[in-house]
Amino acid sequence: MVRWQPGTRERLQATALQLFTEHGYDETTVAEIAAAADVTERTFFRHFVDKREVLFAGQDDFVGMFTGPVTDAPAGTPPFTLVRRALDSAAGFFPDDRRAWSRSRQRVIDGVPALGERELGKLANLKVHLGTSLRTHGIGEPAATIAAETAVTVFHLSFAQWIADGEDRDFATIVHERLEALTEVVHPAS
Repeated sequence: MVRWQPGTRERLQATALQLFTEHGYDETTVAEIAAAADVTERTFFRHFVDKREVLFAGQDDFVGMFTGPVTDAPAGTPPFTLVRRALDSAAGFFPDDRRAWSRSRQRVIDGVPALGERELGKLANLKVHLGTSLRTHGIGEPAATIAAETAVTVFHLSFAQWIADGEDRDFATIVHERLEALTEVVHPAS
């Protein structure tokens, strides 16, 4: 069973995910989600535009978790350090108690091509915003774009490992492992 349901919004997300998992995304209606969460459809639509949004809500917070540490960094901070700050911030967005929910969410997304495209769009949007933050912070091109692309790639690979069956390490450990691998690629030990 999927956990993590402190408020109505979160209860709707958990209920929707459970129904998507049990009955399929396309087969589950907003009316069924609302009824199972013991709220009205009107309440559902106060929280989400449509059923797809229960899987993708929080985009601004997601982007902010990456861009905030870049914006708050001291002037002159090198690009790779900014990437590391952004990824360290991301670790806080993925506590271990959300892993089961994230695994189930990803299985639903993987099963519906349109949701997979939406997920890729979310990552592309993150690259754009992170690149803008890096440029605003004084990182020139092409370094800003390379750093943004790199941060999102490391995040994506880390997230995929974090939700992999059998994985139990925390998100920060996985991120640091991938950053170390990247460092070895860019600056191999002599």
